[in-house]
Amino acid sequence: MRKLSANLCACALVLGMSALPAMAQRDRDRGADRSTTGSVGHGPMNQDRLTREVRHQLVMLPYYSVFDNLAYRVDGNNVTLLGEVTRPTLKSDAEAAVKSIEGVGDVRNEIQVLPPSPMDDQIRRAEFRSIYGFADLYRYAESAVPSIHIIVNNGRVTLVGVVDNATDKNMAGVRANTVPGVFGVTNNLQVQGH
Repeated sequence: MRKLSANLCACALVLGMSALPAMAQRDRDRGADRSTTGSVGHGPMNQDRLTREVRHQLVMLPYYSVFDNLAYRVDGNNVTLLGEVTRPTLKSDAEAAVKSIEGVGDVRNEIQVLPPSPMDDQIRRAEFRSIYGFADLYRYAESAVPSIHIIVNNGRVTLVGVVDNATDKNMAGVRANTVPGVFGVTNNLQVQGH
């Protein structure tokens, strides 16, 4: 059940959406009493609070963009940071933000810093225009943290995040493949609810 919770947390962050409804349903299914006090410990209430706070701190980072992928896993009061970022400062800022949360024990920072590359920067801009410039996908860019993230590493593109339906997932993949100079596209977009 912890692995399922960790996967939900990672998807929620990428999405810019909260995984709270799914966790609340899980707690209701278990018959958990959510009115208990939130002491620092390893109970479900503390884990849920910690998960919400980690997500909040990460999406509030000032330089977190559509070209970064931040994910995390909460195990008790320990947090593992995952993903890929374009700026080394974002990696250290994410770690500092999570360490500042009351109740966090150990923070393992496994975020990969993507190598600087003018060619990759050019591909990022072209991918953004191709995906978010398409009328049917534009709505995904309207939130503070767009839900389709474009990760470019040495000419290879990976799409991560969550979309509303399989058609949008496929269309994002097709649009990403139209950009010249790309060596390959991996479409890791998740369909909401699946």
